[in-house]
Amino acid sequence: MFDTYLTVIGNVVGPPRMRLTKSGHSVTNFRVASTSRRFDSEKGAYVDNSTLFVNVTCWRGLAENVALSIQKGQPVVVSGRYFQREYTVDETVRVAYELEAVAVGHDLTRGTTDFRKMSRPSGALHTALDDEGIPVDDSDHWIDVETGELVEPAETEQELVTIG
Repeated sequence: MFDTYLTVIGNVVGPPRMRLTKSGHSVTNFRVASTSRRFDSEKGAYVDNSTLFVNVTCWRGLAENVALSIQKGQPVVVSGRYFQREYTVDETVRVAYELEAVAVGHDLTRGTTDFRKMSRPSGALHTALDDEGIPVDDSDHWIDVETGELVEPAETEQELVTIG
């Protein structure tokens, strides 16, 4: 089946909320309000049509960037896959519509922004294992318990394993 893509231009209604899923993936949710305007020739002025509220979901790196960049009230452009979800409450089937974002940005027709490229680790993780193959908690080697300051990690003879 073909996906339905939609682009919405509007304002962020509330602060974006980021959380981690059980599998450790970042997800950020927020709502966008979009109100179209038209010129009413009888009144000689622009009038607002009804407001469309869209629930937006961002995943992984986009979720982290949105949580750091987007704030309530800011004008944004959101593009992504639009779909519906059915769920049941008290034996009543309800429908929710959601925009799974592929791209989110500030609407530059209404202001300026400062872009900074984010770099993320490649995903390779090194961890020390004990004799039984269980990860070792060696935080006392790189955190001074009395001052809470970071110190250089001590070299150990434990085997390092690369995950990822």
